[in-house]
Amino acid sequence: MGTEILRYTAFSAEAGGGNPAGVVLDARGLDDARMLGIAAELGYSETAFLTAPPEGLDAPAGRGFTVRYFSPKAEVPFCGHATVATAVALAERTGPGELVFATRAGTVPVSVTEDADGVLRATLTSVEPHLEEIGAADLAEALAALDWPAADLDPAFPPKIAYAGARHLVLGAATRERLADLSYDFARLEALMRRLDLTTVQLVHRTAPDVFDVRNPFPVGGVVEDPATGAAAAAFGAYARELGLVPAEASLTLRQGSDMGRPGVLSVELRAGDPRVRVGGAGARIR
Repeated sequence: MGTEILRYTAFSAEAGGGNPAGVVLDARGLDDARMLGIAAELGYSETAFLTAPPEGLDAPAGRGFTVRYFSPKAEVPFCGHATVATAVALAERTGPGELVFATRAGTVPVSVTEDADGVLRATLTSVEPHLEEIGAADLAEALAALDWPAADLDPAFPPKIAYAGARHLVLGAATRERLADLSYDFARLEALMRRLDLTTVQLVHRTAPDVFDVRNPFPVGGVVEDPATGAAAAAFGAYARELGLVPAEASLTLRQGSDMGRPGVLSVELRAGDPRVRVGGAGARIR
């Protein structure tokens, strides 16, 4: 029998918005080459593959899984939008509630709820995040690949590498116009990102105290831009909190995808006393 490959979008209740992901709810018998091949055939930024949970995973009966994520070019340790898409796909079959995913980055709990209109919404809790410095030469190379003059950076957002399951370089855009004008050297940025083990570059512009417009170049995944990036949203939440850009307890809204015609909304929740970051959004099946 053939492998059932589902298609869902995350961070939008509309199939034409958010970030599409492939979901394989039963990946038993698929080796790495076949999973990579399926991801490449789909052409989405990531596809999630589920198998039985590891022994000892603390999860409700029947609601724990091992999840692996593949882009069209390589496996990635964690992917937020494919996690949301997978949780919504599972909830359509077994109902809303709590799920637990064992990923290469660590254990990721996910809570799925359904609103009065029948829209399913999944919220993941990241692994513990951290920040790293980026060297001056590497930053200069990133800006050169993006064709961004240093003067276009927002000084309120110091360039850092942020991690909450995957590594992302965070750069603040001084204006919305700078963010909107994205035309970069694909091969040059990909080479730098591979050397620094980056999953995406998180480009951010603050439009209100708790609202941010973001874009995510993703050449290492084989796509120019990711429409909605949950792992980067989690990393950015940790970044913003650690640098004092937002309160220790805050609810943030990240708007992504409108520049490429796939608008999505990512909700980021920070809780005082808990270093982890919660990222949520709606999801829908792509018919």
